[in-house]
Amino acid sequence: MTQKTSWFERLKAGLRGTRDALVRGLRGTPEEIEAALLEADVGVKATEHLLARIRTRSGDPAAALKAEIISLLAVEAPAAHLEERKPRITMIVGVNGSGKTTTVGKLADRERREGKSVIVAASDTYRDAAAPQLRIWAERAGVEIVFSERGQDAAAVAFDAVVRAQSRSADIVLVDTAGRLHTRRDLMDEAKKIKRVLGKVRDGAPDDIWLVLDATVGQNGIVQARSFDAELGLTGLIVTKLDGTAKGGVLIPIALELKLPIRYVGVGEELEDLQPFAPEEFAAALLGDA
Repeated sequence: MTQKTSWFERLKAGLRGTRDALVRGLRGTPEEIEAALLEADVGVKATEHLLARIRTRSGDPAAALKAEIISLLAVEAPAAHLEERKPRITMIVGVNGSGKTTTVGKLADRERREGKSVIVAASDTYRDAAAPQLRIWAERAGVEIVFSERGQDAAAVAFDAVVRAQSRSADIVLVDTAGRLHTRRDLMDEAKKIKRVLGKVRDGAPDDIWLVLDATVGQNGIVQARSFDAELGLTGLIVTKLDGTAKGGVLIPIALELKLPIRYVGVGEELEDLQPFAPEEFAAALLGDA
């Protein structure tokens, strides 16, 4: 079995709960299709948008829905964020428990396996276990870490990581930040400070700010993303824990309302369970042969 096939099967398995509800609805009346979309956590606005678009298409509703979902999810990153800079600096942000630190470890592993030299910054200086957890992931991925102690200035840790990357001609810097609710002004201000400091150590940094969203929170993820985007200017999303929810449809309203590209999705705890997001693949896993 190839890696791609293996990943697709894991993605299908992770979306089984969402897919079962959608497939049942697509075999019914328009009202049943609407109910299925809402059950999958597509949300009222996105459901109305999809139903309106489906009505303009002839033929099989499932095929029409699949085409519309692909179209909605195919949000491209702005050209400025696709430029190659060295080191490429990415801030990873999110609320507590979203899988942020684990995601940083998986991203580091992916980049290292693609031949890139990677340094991770342990800029979560609030949680006691954060830096030791990231160190374990860094060792597992075979990448370097700039460690930190609890209470240390998070922006200074990020600064040191970039300086080290510059001195060693490293390709990638991944900055793990503290989990924070979007309502915590002090922590949001800290994230903004990290962003400012990164801009001082290298012009145009950070190149990306990616929000890690836990798929199991459903529509609350839209509120989180909207708030983080307003404060920090997000350039992409990473959606985790798709294997633990029947709400996989939440990616659709996120793309519709926020126009932010989904960069990666995760369906498990293993290193290979985080993969680049592909709208066609996601739609196929979400709807199957419906």
